[in-house]
Amino acid sequence: MRSRSRPFVLGLAALSLWSCDKFLGIKEEPPLPGKRISILVHEQTLEPDLATAGQPIVLPAPTPNPNWPQAGGYPNHAMHHIKVAGSVEESWSVNIGAGSGSEDRLIAQPVIADGRIYTMDADSKISAFDAQTGDDIWTTDITPDDEDDGHVGGGLAFENGTLYVTTGFAEVVALETKSGNILWRRKLEAPMRTAPTVWGNRVYAVTLTNKLFALHGSSGATLWSHTGIEEVTSFLGGASPAVDSGVVIVPYSSGELVALKVENGQVLWTDSLSSRRRSRSTTTLSTIRGRPVIDRGIVIAASNAGQIAAINLRTGRRIWDRSIGGIESPWVVGNFIFFLTNDSELVAMSRHTGRVHWVQPLPQWEDPEDKTDRIIWTGPVLVSDRLIVAGSSGEALSVSPYTGKVLGKVEMPDGVTIGPVVANDTIYFLSDDADLVAYR
Repeated sequence: MRSRSRPFVLGLAALSLWSCDKFLGIKEEPPLPGKRISILVHEQTLEPDLATAGQPIVLPAPTPNPNWPQAGGYPNHAMHHIKVAGSVEESWSVNIGAGSGSEDRLIAQPVIADGRIYTMDADSKISAFDAQTGDDIWTTDITPDDEDDGHVGGGLAFENGTLYVTTGFAEVVALETKSGNILWRRKLEAPMRTAPTVWGNRVYAVTLTNKLFALHGSSGATLWSHTGIEEVTSFLGGASPAVDSGVVIVPYSSGELVALKVENGQVLWTDSLSSRRRSRSTTTLSTIRGRPVIDRGIVIAASNAGQIAAINLRTGRRIWDRSIGGIESPWVVGNFIFFLTNDSELVAMSRHTGRVHWVQPLPQWEDPEDKTDRIIWTGPVLVSDRLIVAGSSGEALSVSPYTGKVLGKVEMPDGVTIGPVVANDTIYFLSDDADLVAYR
């Protein structure tokens, strides 16, 4: 099935087939000395900090990752450095159902567990495939009987043999992963556009009205809830909560970041990533669309409104903050953070101080002369010493995490609005036309 529309303006772009020699397999030369700066003209040009520019970046070695059970990987969204082969090629491809169209959107990231990959198409059809071969295992349509129009769905999460689904029908649905049979379904107060997060037999789901529900994983019963500030306008999609060490970090579309105890929902602290200075219309949306990351006692989170911050998980004390905004998830590894900004720049930052090590500007327009067809970039994902980003222009880039140097570029056959997932030495991509492709 082909895509029924061009990727929407807030969508992300795709990565499909690449040349293994030109993309992942390049061995870079040592970086040249000197200061790296952005060459694009923005309202504020982002530059490396003098204290860190030119300092070497040292990362932990890549390690195998067996599963990707939730949106963003694991409940804390800290995926570090994932191992894949030095060169990869397409292994299989399968269509999962309905792709993005003029009314319905494909926004759910696939999840992988126990040798299976689970998907949700634009018509709320849930499917399970063999992660090694792509063979179809089962399909279940979770659309309620009284609904006949499409709704933009939320997403998927796996835990202990159960697949949990948040939907645009204002329901949370639990499926048995062996058969696809519905175990329970729970109606909430409003639709959901974000994937749930599951931790310790508890399901955390955020509604469009900025209300978090903590549900019992076995029954769907409400354990507790928390209400944030409701935002009238926000981006399509959103950020799933992050959970670690008995704390759930809830990102709301208002720019609020709230830390709650998983046992009872007691508020530990609150913060706001709204911009102190709003210089253009898009930054009036304070949405936290990128998933927050909990890494070794620190919360890393960013908003569209020009704020990225590191916050102590227990106390809520800000360790540092920078006036850098974006709608993608930060990627945290070792002592560094890699992040895509609203100004189409890929940056490397210190996890300890927030100082910028390097800035790599990415193309902003498909037609740079007339400045038309803005390119929306998605990522990054760090696999075997390569940062992978992809754009709505149909190009995928491989970038050195050590220098910011672009190592390879390939043309994509189709667009993708969902970030790739990586498990068992395989990278999976879901395109707008609902083609799930595995590269191994």
